[in-house]
Amino acid sequence: MADPAPPGPKTPRNLFAEQAANRRTTWLLIGVFVLFLAFLGFGFDLFVLGYDASRPARRGAVPIPIAAAFATVFGGVSSWFGYRFGDRAVLAGSGARPVRPDDPNARVLMNVVTEMAIASGLPMPKVYVIDDPDPNAFATGRDPDHASVAVTSGLLMVMNRDELQGVIAHEMSHVRNYDIRTMMVVAALLGAVLLLSDWASRVRIQGRRSRDDDEGSAASGPLGLLIFVVWLLAIVLAPLVGQLLATAVSRSREYLADASGAELTRNPMGLANALRKLQAATEPTRRVSRGTAHLCITDPLDRAVNEREGKLADLFGTHPPIDDRIARLEAMAYKG
Repeated sequence: MADPAPPGPKTPRNLFAEQAANRRTTWLLIGVFVLFLAFLGFGFDLFVLGYDASRPARRGAVPIPIAAAFATVFGGVSSWFGYRFGDRAVLAGSGARPVRPDDPNARVLMNVVTEMAIASGLPMPKVYVIDDPDPNAFATGRDPDHASVAVTSGLLMVMNRDELQGVIAHEMSHVRNYDIRTMMVVAALLGAVLLLSDWASRVRIQGRRSRDDDEGSAASGPLGLLIFVVWLLAIVLAPLVGQLLATAVSRSREYLADASGAELTRNPMGLANALRKLQAATEPTRRVSRGTAHLCITDPLDRAVNEREGKLADLFGTHPPIDDRIARLEAMAYKG
């Protein structure tokens, strides 16, 4: 009796289900980020400023959790800013500029973007070029009406028309699936977490403010010690926690964008060949920062974890292995 065939990849959800899921994920991530920032601020109130909810009027204590309130407001403002203006910050941070007529293959680029906008039924996005020799691309914006697509000058130099069409179709799929909203907000909130964590880690922690504070203080006893340890860990591990939340934009979305892009072009091998060229590029995309690396079609930092499979790679990797993505596209073209 023949061994059963191994299970194939799960069938992706339909477009409307994916859009609804991405909206829910966006708000969930915002809530988690804000709560995390509020906890960092509350620990600062408790262990540095001496706040005690049980005795708010005692001598030397602050009457309200000032740092927690500030961190919560800061997180809320960062969320709104990331939602409303995060795309501008991402484009400015990467040095993106509007495409110019004298750019290499500028006419081809604009024609391809127009074709993919029509094929996907989306408004024409703004098109930008990043002066970087490493080939890469990303899309950003809060919704399809405010979307932007950016490609590096290196991408324009190495891709033929079919390959460029595959890359643009992949990015337009992120726009259509509302991946861009989630990824953009996460990029902005990750910066807020890192900023507050760095600020909290630079402040000298006062142990116990006075003998009067030892007895009955919220910062004393086993519970206070536990909160103190968790708070210190939160400060130390904030960059890691923020990165894990950023990679909540899971690898499956890259697979879905690949499949959706192949649907738009009707040519899976165009994107597959483009991914081969992207894989062959050895230099990092220097214009793209670590905080926005998850936006790109391939990892601009060339981290080894993105070429591995398994639970650990799923936890820390922002992109699936390129070889696996190529194999899936070849299977769609019946070449696997």
